[in-house]
Amino acid sequence: MNREIYGGFLDEKIRLTIDDKVVFCDRECTILDAAKVAGIEIPTLCYLKGLTPTGACGVCAVEVANDDGTTTIKRACRCRAKDGMVVYTHSDAITKYREERITKLLSIHPNDCLTCQKTNGNCHFQEVTHLFGINPENRKVPKRVFDDTAEAFTRDMSKCIACGRCVTVCNEVQKIKIYEMYTDHKTGDKYQQVKGGRLLKDTDCINCGQCVKVCPVAALTERDGVTKAIEALENEDVTVVWSMAPAVQNTLGEEFGLPTGEDVTKKIAAGMKTLGGYAYTTDFSADVTIMEEGTEFIDRVANGGVLPMMTSCCPGWIRYIEYNYPDQLSHLSSCKSPQQMFGALVKNYLPEKINVPAKKICHISIMPCTAKKFEASRKEMESENGRDVDIVLTTREVAKLFRLKGIDLATIEDKEFDKFMGEGTGAARIFGTTGGVMEAALRTVVWKLTNGKLDTIDYEAARGYKGVKEATLNINGMDVKVAIVNGIGNVKPVMDDIRAGKSPYHFIEVMACPGGCLNGGGAPLTSEPSLIGVRMDKMYGSDRDNKIRRSHENEEVQLLYKDYLKEPCGHISHHILHTKYVDRSKDVKK
Repeated sequence: MNREIYGGFLDEKIRLTIDDKVVFCDRECTILDAAKVAGIEIPTLCYLKGLTPTGACGVCAVEVANDDGTTTIKRACRCRAKDGMVVYTHSDAITKYREERITKLLSIHPNDCLTCQKTNGNCHFQEVTHLFGINPENRKVPKRVFDDTAEAFTRDMSKCIACGRCVTVCNEVQKIKIYEMYTDHKTGDKYQQVKGGRLLKDTDCINCGQCVKVCPVAALTERDGVTKAIEALENEDVTVVWSMAPAVQNTLGEEFGLPTGEDVTKKIAAGMKTLGGYAYTTDFSADVTIMEEGTEFIDRVANGGVLPMMTSCCPGWIRYIEYNYPDQLSHLSSCKSPQQMFGALVKNYLPEKINVPAKKICHISIMPCTAKKFEASRKEMESENGRDVDIVLTTREVAKLFRLKGIDLATIEDKEFDKFMGEGTGAARIFGTTGGVMEAALRTVVWKLTNGKLDTIDYEAARGYKGVKEATLNINGMDVKVAIVNGIGNVKPVMDDIRAGKSPYHFIEVMACPGGCLNGGGAPLTSEPSLIGVRMDKMYGSDRDNKIRRSHENEEVQLLYKDYLKEPCGHISHHILHTKYVDRSKDVKK
């Protein structure tokens, strides 16, 4: 007897049968969507939820029954479900078809799994090939473009399987549009290329890494920092100082089988200390950022500075404005990002505290962001005591390093951070999600401007996944309008209004990756909005659980200003914690 699976209210649904299961689903859903309702797994390589399905890989093929008793093979990701449709997902014909598609892809794919960066369960292509047990003996691996001209990631087109995921996410989500699908007219092979056959360095790529995250193979991978980190750890003349971004604390656990979004802050501190060196968190420098950025904003409002002021924490966003709106750079806060502020303090403030010369310190930051590798390499990001950040590891890379050194984050016992730069507030923690920087800034700015009379902690209007969020706050009789741009694909209309002199806002936050750093290009591999939402909820939970939720109440930050910086936006902080931006529009080759 057929079992009936319901996906919602029956009067809004269509009825079809998949593998003898009766399924009710939305009229606009695909066969792949309907199968998920029924709990039937159909393998895919090119599909990305919420984006235009290409059907490029063909692995999601199914059989659809015709009226005359025959069947037709369809690609489930782009074939609409119809009322009365009968679908078979695991027939002999479908298995043969899928095997042929996978075999063809494998026949021109390198057999270098032992050394590939997509090891440890990150290679979706490997998962699918294991599912079907396919390993062609005769491989003819094509010689294609290897592009290592970008600061953050590399392209190895000999591994490209032409799934089109990178093209789709760059075009539809980020709207940078640097990729296209290319057909080799000599061989007939299809693969991705940068438009016009250019190199990454000649484009307006912002290094966000969203393409890297969705690539099912290792055609796109972040630049390796693990080898450099191991060399530093093994060098007896070097003292390693670790720091990690707020988002890492609510995502790294997923790489070790822990629940989505679980807070593993103290476990990461333990992992850092097991590897060797001082363990810190950029929650500390996020609080410093609020002190500097908040003071800068108050000064601009009070003294007729350039408004709206825009945040400068996200290096992907910084690169975007440098490429596309160089005439509007004065709107950016001059503050360095928390990563770079922390590095500047590691090289200029910490040496005296730990009695280690700056030249013997190697600062390694752990970031959910591939663009942070680019940011660390900028010539502006150094002082007389050296570069702010020596090595950047993505969240995925530090998971790899931990595993190489036998560290299991799921079982390691908690440890505390080291003193002087190890304290962070709840405000700092929410830097990792869209709207978090704005909310953290408002907690301190509003408090200071009203002498504590406005005691708001939670600014709900700053939260959520909407593309552009906005709010108006009445502070001392003045309506202050703020906006939050969630994802670089939503920033153009906002910037066009600023360029036209029509922007109504005073303060704007921009993050390049949808959802913020929790969904950064170096984060664990998921782009599912529902899972990003879980991470957000857990991060706000970490904020609520923190005893201190305003940046200016961080006692170690107070000590920093007392002993070293003296005052926010003062002479010393302007020298090491603030920076400038450059016009990159001429770097793009047409």
